[in-house]
Order: sequence, then C-alpha cells, then structure tokens
Amino acid sequence: MNLLINPKNRISDLTIGIILTILLLFVLIVSCEKENEMSNYNPPADHSVSKDGIMHKSGLNQPLDNCVSCHGTDLKGGNTGVSCFECHGKKW
Repeated sequence: MNLLINPKNRISDLTIGIILTILLLFVLIVSCEKENEMSNYNPPADHSVSKDGIMHKSGLNQPLDNCVSCHGTDLKGGNTGVSCFECHGKKW
C-alpha cells in the first residue's frame, strides 16, 4: 500500500478548491447585491400589479400611456428617479 501522496494531484486538488471557493464567493456577492437593490424598492400604493415580484401600476403593458407621468417621457426616471430600464432593459 502506497501512503505517499502524488504532489501533482495535491496541487490540482488545491487549485480546484480555490477556484470553487472564489466562484461561491462571487455568486454570494452578486445575489446579495440584487437583494439589497430590491430591499430599497418602495412603490406607491397604486402599484398593485405584481410582475415577477415587482409591483407595477395597472396598465403596465402600455408604459407610454400609463407610466410616463411619473417615470418620464423616456421612462428613464422622471420625477420618481426610478428608470423602467433598470428592470426591463431594452424591452420598453
């Protein structure tokens, strides 16, 4: 029975462990950032329609008719400072 450990295997095991640890930390940091962003989200009471966990005002499928009064004519924030593009990307 050979009790000696092959140094090449030990180095590659250590490298894999380090890489996995870094990836895990990255995933945790990214998920926490998104959670923190959403914890600051405080929509007005008339935003009663939930879409993917985010509250919207009724008529959300026609944003140029229903959202511009608060989010601006370009939907980039208006007087609320909240851009529709933060969640919807290029959809609008």
